[in-house]
Amino acid sequence: MATPSGLPADKVYRRCMPDCLSFETTADLPEGDDFIGQPRAEESVGFGIAIDRPGYNMFVMGRDGSGRATLIGRFLRGEARGRPAPKDWVYVHNFAEPNRPHALALPPGQGQTLRRELEEMIEDLRAAIPAAFEGEAYRQQVARLEATMKQQQEGMLKMLAGEAEQRGLLLTRTPSGLAFLPAQDGKPMEPDAFRALPEEARAALEQAMEAMTDRMREAMRESHKTERDLREALRKLNRETVANAVSPVMADLREMFGALPAVVSHLASVERDVIENAQAVLNALTATEPGQAQVQAAAQGQPAGDQAAAAAGFLRRYAVNVLIEQGHARGAPVIECDFPSHGNLMGRIEHVAQFGTLVTDHMLIKRGDLHRANGGYLLVDARKLLMEPFAWQELKRALTSGEIPIEQPGAHAAVMYTQTLQPQPVALDVKVVLFGDRMIYSLLQAYDAEFAELFKVAVDFAETMDRDSATENAFGRAIGQMARRHQMKSLNCDAVCRIIEHASRLAGDQGKLSTHMRSILDVLTEADHVAGRAEHAVIERDDVDAAIDAMIRRIDRPRELLQERIDDGTVLIDTSGAKVGQVNGLAVLDAGGFLFGKPNRISARVRLGKGEVVDIERQVELGGPLHTKGVMILSGYLGAKYTPNQPLALSATLVFEQSYGPVDGDSASSTELYALLSALSGVAIDQGKAVTGSVNQFGQVQAIGGVNEKIEGFFEACEADGLTGAQGVLIPASNARHLMLREDVVAAIGAGRFHVWPVETIDQGIALLTGVEAGAADDSGAYPPGSINAKVAARLAELAAAAKEFGRAMRGEG
Repeated sequence: MATPSGLPADKVYRRCMPDCLSFETTADLPEGDDFIGQPRAEESVGFGIAIDRPGYNMFVMGRDGSGRATLIGRFLRGEARGRPAPKDWVYVHNFAEPNRPHALALPPGQGQTLRRELEEMIEDLRAAIPAAFEGEAYRQQVARLEATMKQQQEGMLKMLAGEAEQRGLLLTRTPSGLAFLPAQDGKPMEPDAFRALPEEARAALEQAMEAMTDRMREAMRESHKTERDLREALRKLNRETVANAVSPVMADLREMFGALPAVVSHLASVERDVIENAQAVLNALTATEPGQAQVQAAAQGQPAGDQAAAAAGFLRRYAVNVLIEQGHARGAPVIECDFPSHGNLMGRIEHVAQFGTLVTDHMLIKRGDLHRANGGYLLVDARKLLMEPFAWQELKRALTSGEIPIEQPGAHAAVMYTQTLQPQPVALDVKVVLFGDRMIYSLLQAYDAEFAELFKVAVDFAETMDRDSATENAFGRAIGQMARRHQMKSLNCDAVCRIIEHASRLAGDQGKLSTHMRSILDVLTEADHVAGRAEHAVIERDDVDAAIDAMIRRIDRPRELLQERIDDGTVLIDTSGAKVGQVNGLAVLDAGGFLFGKPNRISARVRLGKGEVVDIERQVELGGPLHTKGVMILSGYLGAKYTPNQPLALSATLVFEQSYGPVDGDSASSTELYALLSALSGVAIDQGKAVTGSVNQFGQVQAIGGVNEKIEGFFEACEADGLTGAQGVLIPASNARHLMLREDVVAAIGAGRFHVWPVETIDQGIALLTGVEAGAADDSGAYPPGSINAKVAARLAELAAAAKEFGRAMRGEG
């Protein structure tokens, strides 16, 4: 098999050519499609909006920062503008059950109208009711009732006094009330005179006093009944007076809201309550007038503030709490719930301190974002929602029931209950859009049976999009839109090309563009800053380059520290010479989201053994399962290729030198195999070359991740020692399309000072690393003399023979 040649510079970095773009600067571009590169997501959102069935809420999958929330929100707002504004919702006092306020639905804008009209009703009554009570007609009726009662009481007393006089008694008033005493010459008899009377006379007078006292008790009962009748008559008069004052006002309101039966019913309840509580209404209206609270408080010995608060609290029963007002809405609402706590999402009932206790009423019911989104769309971050106690369960409960209950968090699960309001739920008509990654979606699908019933529409945002001339132009329009919306400078064609190339680097693929728009926006923001400081009229390519370099510079200290350790010899990496059983492997490290390559020396030693390939990383519990799998594949490859008909009689040890942390992944399995083949064949490996790639049992080299960072990491090590022109990296051929290397690496490749070799098989790779042909087996299975494979086969045959001889010696057969 022919040894592959190194890739040319134009294959390790795909440039975006300015002549492929249809504009000079982004200022020339019109607004583009929001769903650039997301046809599947756009189709799913359109379906989710169009279908009007329960349970067809949406879950939007994708990485944070992909712009999914911004795009979905913008798309939904465009759709929502064409829909009718939803209803207003208000809470009003329930006169039959005060702790269960009524929820009323009204046409858009009518909620505030109802609130104002009832406020004006109170103001009208503030003038009308006192005026009615101060009117001459009312006073005359009160005076007539009081005169009648007074006349009846005076007649009763006159009758009792006459009866007492006939019995020799005198009705007189004492400190303890009315009493009957023996009379003498029209005056109360002196005690001595009473004791001087004959026994029979005294007994007669005492009997008379007892009888008259009983008679007076009966008369007093009649008097109390008369007073009750008077009070009832006054109450009836007050109700009639208030009714005369309030009925015209309420009649106008009933006519105004005649098309809303629920509102008309509430207005009837208001009118009935005002009439039933005429005196309390009068007192409250009077106490809430300026200066009147102090007068009434002084008369009753209470603080003026308490008096006014009590009066205002009584009148709140007639107030209207406008929960949702859509009078100025244009279309359906689109609400983003930034902090989906239970209260923020579902609404809450607040309390205020009054007279030393916490009290509440229907005016202290506060809306949640679910109320605000009612009739439209609610956008919620799934991770935040799931982290808030009770919020997820209550949202599912609301979507299932089609109502928004407002209650204390966890009230339905509480063991002890605190008395509070139980507002009537608001009818719910909303489309909920959750945002989360695929893991959250999978977990909810697996462990929450209700999730699949309530969120039937999956909207999958792709992390990359295809790169071609059409998508490059579309991406350019998206960049232009981004710049306009964030009030940045326009970009010239070269600058747009550089950002497109950067998007390919983020995607890790020459044929793809990253859709992680937050990263693109960050670069654009910093490039705009650089262009402003340089006083450029538009953002240029150099501004974008400077921005990307500065972003890397701020976070690449770990990479510099690693390179220093390589330069000073602390980390042993050879970039020249040749050694047996030793090869440069490549790993990728993640320093807070910044990925960079790390060269690693991988070594192998072999000796006689039982066919074991020992992974030292695994033995010390630093190797992860994927790394262990890769090492185990090596045994299968060696046995099948070189010793198909005899035991594999070696003991090999493999290790990542100077590795002090966990190692996982199988991207070094081909590297480990090269080290093992070198140790078996005795042929040295060129240390100016590094290797990455996994291998299968058939010797095919397979693609790995982080190929750009790995190549750049070894390039930096070589550059520090001095580029010789023979150095480079072996990568899987299938990774060639993923190359978007740094400009300095591309320049070195173009100048022939560094190389990237794509390999498909282990035989190709070992030939490149050693300079010796791997050799292909003939029909008999023999390899060409002097080839790597021949040397490996011979060494394994020697080990097998030695193992056989050793076994015979141990059995005493020698």
